[in-house]
Amino acid sequence: MKAAEVNKKWSTLQGEIASLFDMEKPDIKVCLFLIGVQELGKGPQTFSKRQKEELMHIATCRLFSAMGFYTLKGLDEEGWPHWELVKPIPNYTLLEQELIMKSLIIDYFEELNVI
Repeated sequence: MKAAEVNKKWSTLQGEIASLFDMEKPDIKVCLFLIGVQELGKGPQTFSKRQKEELMHIATCRLFSAMGFYTLKGLDEEGWPHWELVKPIPNYTLLEQELIMKSLIIDYFEELNVI
């Protein structure tokens, strides 16, 4: 996707999520948290700050697995997924990182038929 297309779809996705959760338009971090909760598969609950950070890491690994950077190793005894880095992630510029993350988040939510 070109940057303009990503940004247009990103704006649409933000509107859909804001509407679904009755909230302001989410940023990338909020989207990562939501993906992490979805991937954990335990439904809504209260999470500690550390757990929220872990959920965002789960989401990042899940998203980058689509590009072949991570593979799912399995679940721990509490049911939390653990990922393994299988090839190094290139040093993208901040602008490239943001565009890639937005694109991967869009793809994720498209797979769930949110947009």
